[in-house]
Amino acid sequence: MTRKLKKHRLPTEIFTATINALSHDGRGIASSPNHKTAFLSGALPDEVVKFKLTKLHARYNEGESVEIITSSPHRATPECAHFGVCGGCSMQHLEMSQQILFKQQALMDQLKHFGHVEPEIILPPLSANSISYRRKARLGVSQQKKGKLLIGFREKSSRFLAEIDKCLVLHESVGSLLPDIKNLIASLTQHDNIPQVEVAVGDANTALIFRHLTDLPNEDVEKIRDFAKRHDLHLYLQPNSPAEVYKLWPDDKVERLSYHLVDYQLEIQFHPLDFTQVNAETNILMLRSALDLLDLKSTDQVLDLFCGLGNFTLPIARYAKHVVGIEGSQTMVTRAKENALHNHISNTEFYTANLATTPTTLQPWAMKKYDKILLDPPRVGAKEMIALLPKLEASSIVYVSCNPATLARDAGELVHKHGYILKKLGVINMFPHTSHIEAIALFIRK
Repeated sequence: MTRKLKKHRLPTEIFTATINALSHDGRGIASSPNHKTAFLSGALPDEVVKFKLTKLHARYNEGESVEIITSSPHRATPECAHFGVCGGCSMQHLEMSQQILFKQQALMDQLKHFGHVEPEIILPPLSANSISYRRKARLGVSQQKKGKLLIGFREKSSRFLAEIDKCLVLHESVGSLLPDIKNLIASLTQHDNIPQVEVAVGDANTALIFRHLTDLPNEDVEKIRDFAKRHDLHLYLQPNSPAEVYKLWPDDKVERLSYHLVDYQLEIQFHPLDFTQVNAETNILMLRSALDLLDLKSTDQVLDLFCGLGNFTLPIARYAKHVVGIEGSQTMVTRAKENALHNHISNTEFYTANLATTPTTLQPWAMKKYDKILLDPPRVGAKEMIALLPKLEASSIVYVSCNPATLARDAGELVHKHGYILKKLGVINMFPHTSHIEAIALFIRK
């Protein structure tokens, strides 16, 4: 017979504690009743707070601060009125300089504890704008009780959507438009069959992609089209698969946005559903840092793994002799080739390959030698590629990471098994006001 665990009721009393540190997700760490560690939202190191418990676990508890008795000197007044309810940003109560220091320390801790490596040099953090920076987002749509419709991000530690009327981190072309989008969807006959709206912003235009679970009647389609006209938006409809996404407005058959990389005289074109960096200004800083670390020569043969639509590949091509870009998605490889052609770049090659498996001899790009390598993997890291990299004999590797844990794992392999030195490491503040950490690392062959 399976024994059921006894469910404990949450205590109703308010507790007091001193915050010792911040957790990896930006919550204050303290001791709670029964001497368990408690993770408290809204609390900062060295503060004395009153808090209530919100979840009980076997080894730790969760809670939220309800009153700050002794405040941290680094506490900031959140600019967003929805801070504390909306889960989109968790660190607006901490000064930006301290947010960056927190991310830098968390990055160093991961490298030391899980990769057992430390960099010889810590790079200055890369950080740009912290408001209206977000150019890509997926907004949930939910029909609540009593007919109320919500759009935006989930509540903190909840599967329910937060009720917000403005988002300060979304690009300004969308952040203040949320009430209008909400009213539009609420007016549709099929409003309860639209679960999400995706946002994609280029330098000149903003696109919204309405996902819909059932066919929309002409009446609804015309309302959406008129809304796009009034607000000068590009509007796409995304029916259920296998039906394809299609552009509703403008009716010009051009399904592309674009952003410019002025430093390299490039215009990068993309479909609104393509992966692009969420923070355009920080992307520019990241590109400058990556190319500086690569120290490119006109004779260099360079490999760009996880190349996407060519965000790194094409700038590298301006300085190197030849660049090979590899990506797992055929769609993105096609897009990268289009961007090379659009920018009159001829010293690139692009291949589709599953980078989550070890390359075979049937893949000629994996049998060549390279002077420099750049890789920008997804959150799972580049585990399957790490063993291959030394065979390519590159003198230096620049690793751009969106997950310190997998960077630490891969760095440990490169340093302890494959003869590389972690020369430089820096944090990238791609997502200000969140605990999300990105980083850039330079590995040099011994």
